[in-house]
Amino acid sequence: MTEEYAASVHGDPIPKQHVDTFLSPDSPRGAGNCATNHTGAAHARQHLAALSARAARQRRRWATQVIVTDELARRACAERDLAPPDDVLPMRLLTVPETDVADLGSIVAAALAHSPAARALLADLEREQHIPETAVRDYYDRNRDRFLTPEALRRGVDPFNTVEPSDVLPYDHVREGIEQELRHAAAHRAFFAWLDRARADVVYAEGHEHPGDPSHPDHEHRH
Repeated sequence: MTEEYAASVHGDPIPKQHVDTFLSPDSPRGAGNCATNHTGAAHARQHLAALSARAARQRRRWATQVIVTDELARRACAERDLAPPDDVLPMRLLTVPETDVADLGSIVAAALAHSPAARALLADLEREQHIPETAVRDYYDRNRDRFLTPEALRRGVDPFNTVEPSDVLPYDHVREGIEQELRHAAAHRAFFAWLDRARADVVYAEGHEHPGDPSHPDHEHRH
């Protein structure tokens, strides 16, 4: 793999340009060029520069993971005979909701936000999930606080004490929503499992390793 490639997927190289393009709209700004002879200020600038360089390296590694995930998802879609996703490369970095980052991790959240192939694969995985009726009913029974009627909420009913049956929405009214929520969660777990398997054979160029790879000094175990 030559220097212009960020990673190799089953022998096929991913150009560094894809990573650079993905990051280009939010290129880090400099810390300023105000000159001073004060020793303390100079040390502070050096420290900030080091932190900025470290952040830039981790940002590049993070972006490489997003690009690799898109490529792996494209291959998975082809293997599954899914309709080819719209070609949106070069992807560009946009805002990802903080709730998605909290639930999925920043790499997967960004990949799903920017990659039609990743979304198509997730949707296909969701269609494959079977949620047993017992699991739906168990969720309903264990989470009655989520299914209080509007009247019960207005009265301030404590769902963790004795609750009258009339204070809880009937099971048949909420069953479909619960099943969909559980299927959605199961699909995300399946997506994570697929991604762990799929990227096991990916080869990364120096400086483009996974942000959590302990083999490089800046590693952070975050997704």
